[in-house]
Amino acid sequence: MLAGSLFRSMTIGMLLAVGACSPNAAGDPAPVAQDLARHQNAVHPVSGLPVIPLTVSTPHGEYEFTVEVAASADEQARGLMFRTALGGDEGMIFPRRPADLASFWMKDTPLPLDIIFIGTDGRILNIAAQAVPNSMTHVSAVDYAAAVLEIPGGRAAELGIGHGDRVDFAGAPWAGR
Repeated sequence: MLAGSLFRSMTIGMLLAVGACSPNAAGDPAPVAQDLARHQNAVHPVSGLPVIPLTVSTPHGEYEFTVEVAASADEQARGLMFRTALGGDEGMIFPRRPADLASFWMKDTPLPLDIIFIGTDGRILNIAAQAVPNSMTHVSAVDYAAAVLEIPGGRAAELGIGHGDRVDFAGAPWAGR
């Protein structure tokens, strides 16, 4: 019942969304939505997507972000498209079930973004830093990605976030490992 309500809310939110880059594929959102339903109740005021805390752990410290969750294929296709503002500690997470060789582009996305590809172990595989707004050029994971995180362009370098750093959030496929 809760998962059904979450899907209805997410569908309504998607219709209202002014919302990231477009991935080329997405897995079944049901397990992600079920995990999230147990961990959060917040909804983003613009996109209508669930909002959860996310932590990136680096050798320099931990950094907290508040991220919108794009779980379904439609939500992932829309992402942050048309968004004109994104706070320094905001972003969007794209859980990938099953993990895949994720590839994103910036079509209709006017903000520069750092696109962070996260492996099946929760560690950062690679970062497409300062992805060019509105570009049709694809940026891709170097290996199978279990999730992709988008944050404001340049923020990863500013915080010292890089390859091998750990990313955790409620419902992460690697949670508990």
